[in-house]
Amino acid sequence: MQNFNYHNPTRYVYGPGEHRNIGPLLKPYAQGRILLHYGSGSVIRSGLLQTVKDSLSEHGISYEELGGVKPNPSVELVRKGIELCRREKVQLVLAVGGGSVIDSAKGIAVGAPNSGDVWELYSRKGSIPENEPIPVATVLTLPAAGSENSPNTVLSNEETGRKLGFKHMGLRPVLSIVDPTLFLTLPRAQMAYGACDMMCHIFERYFTNTTQTALTDALAEATMRTIMQQSTLLAADLQNIDAWGQLALSGTVAHNDLLGLGREQSWACHAMEHELSAVYDVPHGGGLAVIIPAYMEAVWPYNPGIFTQWACNVMGVPPHRDTEAVVREGIRRLRAWYHQLGLPQTMRELGVPADADFNAMATAACKVYDRDAATPTLAGVHPLTAEEAAAIYKATI
Repeated sequence: MQNFNYHNPTRYVYGPGEHRNIGPLLKPYAQGRILLHYGSGSVIRSGLLQTVKDSLSEHGISYEELGGVKPNPSVELVRKGIELCRREKVQLVLAVGGGSVIDSAKGIAVGAPNSGDVWELYSRKGSIPENEPIPVATVLTLPAAGSENSPNTVLSNEETGRKLGFKHMGLRPVLSIVDPTLFLTLPRAQMAYGACDMMCHIFERYFTNTTQTALTDALAEATMRTIMQQSTLLAADLQNIDAWGQLALSGTVAHNDLLGLGREQSWACHAMEHELSAVYDVPHGGGLAVIIPAYMEAVWPYNPGIFTQWACNVMGVPPHRDTEAVVREGIRRLRAWYHQLGLPQTMRELGVPADADFNAMATAACKVYDRDAATPTLAGVHPLTAEEAAAIYKATI
C-alpha cells in the first residue's frame, strides 16, 4: 500500500424530504450572497427549483441565479458564472442537479477567485490555482458521477473539442443533500448510465498493480456488488426508493476516493471516453459501457491476479485453474449486466461512425494524461500507448 493523505470535509445529509431543508442546512456556510446554479427542464418542471428558492429566502439567504447547464457541461457557461460571481461578490455556489451541474459549479468556484481564463487550469495538468476556490454545496438530483463528495470536475470546450478534468481538494462540497425522492422521476437510461459511471470509478482504482490493499479491495468489491444489485432492482422498478438510496450512497463512495487510498489509479477508460464524448457528445455512461469491456480484454493478461479476483468476488465466477476462462467469463457477465440495463455495447449503438478518427482520439487521450513524456501513455495495469488505445476503440465498432 502506498502513502496517502485523505481529507473529506463534506457534510453529507441523506434522506427522503431533506431537500426541503436546504435553507437551514446551508445557512451556516452562506456568509454572503450565493449563486444558485442549475440545469433546465425537470428541475424547473418538478417544482424543485422553486422549493429551494423558497427555503433559501425563508432563511435569509440572498442569491443570484444561473441556469442552463447541459450534459457535458461547457466552459462557456462557466465563464458567465465566473463573471457573475465576481460582479455580485458571490461567496458560495449552490448546485441543484446531477454531476454536470455540480462540475459546472466547481468550475465557477475555482475560476471566480483566480485571475486568467479558467480553462487554463483544466488544460494544464496538475495546475494549482493562486487562490482557494469559493465553497460549493449541492442538492443532488441524479446519482452517478459522485461529484457531491469528490474534489473533481470535468468541463467541455466546444471551441477546441476537448473535455478535460481538474482536481482540487477545496472543491469537495461543504454540504451535499442526497434525497432519494428526487430520483423517482428519472428515466431508466439515466439510472443505467449512472450505475455504469459508478462502476468505472471503482474500476479505475481497483485494477491496480499496488499490492497489500486487502481492505480497499474488500470495500471496492462490496460497493461494486451493491451497485449491480440495486441497479438491477431499479431496472425492474424505478419507484424503489430504498434501491435509489443505496445506489446513490454507492455512487458517492465510488468517487470520494475512499476506495483509492494507498493505491495506484488508472483513469485510462475515462480519458478515452472523454475524448469520445467531446467529439460526439455521447452520454458519458454509455461511452464507458462500450469502452470498458474492450479495455479489460486488452489489459487483463498484464495482471491476471486482480482480474481473477474481480471475476470471482464481484461477478460470481467459480474459481478455476484456467485463469483466462475465469476472467473472460467475468467480462461476459459484465456485458450481460450492461445489456440488462439497456446500455450500448458498440460504437454503432452510440452513433459513432466506423470511420471515426480513433487514432486522433487515442493520441489526444494519452497526451492529456501523460503530456510531458516523449511517448505518452495511459496509466493502468498496463500503460497503453496511443496505438493500443486506438485498437481498443476499434475493437468496439
